[in-house]
Amino acid sequence: MNSPNRHSVSLGAVTLAIGFVVGAAFVVSARDGSPSVPDLCTTTESVVTGETPFLAENAAAMTKMMNDMAVKPTGDVDADFVAMMVPHHQGAINMAIAVLRYGRNAQIRRLAQEIIVTQQQEIAAMRLAIGEPLPPSVPSPTQSSPRPAPDSRTAR
Repeated sequence: MNSPNRHSVSLGAVTLAIGFVVGAAFVVSARDGSPSVPDLCTTTESVVTGETPFLAENAAAMTKMMNDMAVKPTGDVDADFVAMMVPHHQGAINMAIAVLRYGRNAQIRRLAQEIIVTQQQEIAAMRLAIGEPLPPSVPSPTQSSPRPAPDSRTAR
């Protein structure tokens, strides 16, 4: 093999190895208590006061989701997949509920409502596929009202 081709192959192998190392480091940091995904959604900078409750609720939903997705393998790939995906879908539902509580954009609110419905349907389908019973039915929280606008008399 001539030198330019050998260099190209070596560079590709090094790039691939770096990718594996970075990926492995990410997986290890996700399991060892290092800063996780929810930490990326918070900030130490001054936050608009009205956004603080949303950020807190969203961070709590993501933390719960990540913790609940860390399942011990059982040897049943299908059951393990469902055990990880149900909290993932529930996390999406919880984040969508937070948007319904605090968001104002009508288009985003409609998307959040759709997320809630479709994720609930997918959770039910996965549970049924592995023979798990469905949880009791509860009303869908898709009709949460937006938070009230600040009172113009107190905003002076």
